[in-house]
Amino acid sequence: MQTEAVILRGPRDLALGRVETVDPTCDDLVVEISHSGVSTGTEKLFYTGEMPPFPGMGYPLVPGYEAAGEVVEAGCATGFKPGDRVFVPGANCYEDAHGLFGGAAHRIVTKATRAVLIDNDLCAEGALLALAATARHALAGPRTALPDLIVGHGVLGRLLARLTIAAGGRAPTVWEIDPDRREGASDYPVIAPEDDEKRDYEAIYDASGNAALLDTLIGRLTRGGEIVLAGFYADPVCFTYPPAFMKEARFRVSAEWTQDDLIATRDLIDAGLLSLAGLITHRCAAERATEAYKQAFDDPACLKMILDWKGHA
Repeated sequence: MQTEAVILRGPRDLALGRVETVDPTCDDLVVEISHSGVSTGTEKLFYTGEMPPFPGMGYPLVPGYEAAGEVVEAGCATGFKPGDRVFVPGANCYEDAHGLFGGAAHRIVTKATRAVLIDNDLCAEGALLALAATARHALAGPRTALPDLIVGHGVLGRLLARLTIAAGGRAPTVWEIDPDRREGASDYPVIAPEDDEKRDYEAIYDASGNAALLDTLIGRLTRGGEIVLAGFYADPVCFTYPPAFMKEARFRVSAEWTQDDLIATRDLIDAGLLSLAGLITHRCAAERATEAYKQAFDDPACLKMILDWKGHA
């Protein structure tokens, strides 16, 4: 099978093109993607060529680990059926391109074990399940404390705040340096870092991806407090030791979601405990993928870009 896909052939060389996919087996689904998201974290690093060595990386690459669509073929061993709406965290199904992510395509072939059944009414927001599961994973890990400070009011920061409140925690403070991004919160305060005088936070979750902030965050911890690295960092992560020593600071790295996180997050959404509303700021037809990716990476006003594959031939 051939399919139309976003292809990153090298740094800043991205366009729509056709790729061959593997043949599906009895364990596979063929999914027609309706919406895929553009990640301004890891995908941006591939786009700019700044991604450190990473298993499975290479060009040409089909990006996209945030995708939702409809099952059009279901293998006999999958437990799914045509017409099911699913979230898929990308696919490694291409004969002539790397599929480290692989979700930004019109049709994909994926193992059924990677797909998560979602509500038919979850349209473009269905592609946000990965980010929501990433936030949930950071909060639900072993020996975790809910954040009282979140750094960054992008999509991940907003989801961390929403999930904290959904878990019964007190409304966290959120730092955001961009005045425009301080909008969109109703249940928690979003302020500039310089306007915050608090110096005894117990759990600081960094969703900024800016490793240079660590010394600042250490200075805001209470003794024995924890900093959770919830973003992805291209630069070396380091800090000045004496202040961390004096605070007996603890550090935790939160990796990507698990399948359990995806299912648990889906269930929170279905139960009305987590809303994905207001997180998508820009949408673009898949035919305009080149300009969509550039805008997602370069426009500070673009909180989340979604590619619309519906009606794509």
